[in-house]
Amino acid sequence: MKNLQVGELKAKFSKILQDLKNGEEYIISFGKKKEKIAVIIPYTKYKKNIQRKLGILENKAFCKIEDDFAIDDEELLNV
Repeated sequence: MKNLQVGELKAKFSKILQDLKNGEEYIISFGKKKEKIAVIIPYTKYKKNIQRKLGILENKAFCKIEDDFAIDDEELLNV
C-alpha cells in the first residue's frame, strides 16, 4: 500500500487510476502533519467486502441449523 499526499494524488491521477486497475492500494494523507484521511482500493476488492445487513427478514422467516451442520465460517460467508 502506497502513501500519497493530496497534491500528489491530483498531479498523478491518471497513473494512480492505472495502478488501481493493476491492484495497487493507496493511503491518502493531508496537511502538514500528513494525517491519513482515506484509503483508495481497487473496486474488485471493495466489491468483495460489501457488508450485508442482517435481520431484514426478522419476523418473516426463520432458520434452523442442525447439529450435523458441517461448514466453517469462511465457506458460509463466501457463498
